[in-house]
Amino acid sequence: PSSAIRRYAYDPAQRRLDILFVSGQAYSYFGVPEAVFRDLGRARSKGRYFQERIRDKFDFRRDRTGLYRASRGPDK
Repeated sequence: PSSAIRRYAYDPAQRRLDILFVSGQAYSYFGVPEAVFRDLGRARSKGRYFQERIRDKFDFRRDRTGLYRASRGPDK
C-alpha cells in the first residue's frame, strides 16, 4: 500500500510506466527500464521512490482523458 500511489502498471514493450496517484491524477512515464518498475514494487515507500527515482527523470505525459491504463489492471 502507498499513501501517494493508488495503482501503477508497466508495459515492457513500450517501456512505459503508468501511475495513478491517490489525488486522481494519472501520468505515463516513457523510457522507464523494467528494473525501475520492479524496484518501485519492492520499495518500502513508493512515494519516496517515485520522488527520488522517477519524477523529473523520465519524459512524461499527464493522462487528461480519464482512460488511465493502470486503473484497469490489478492494484499494486
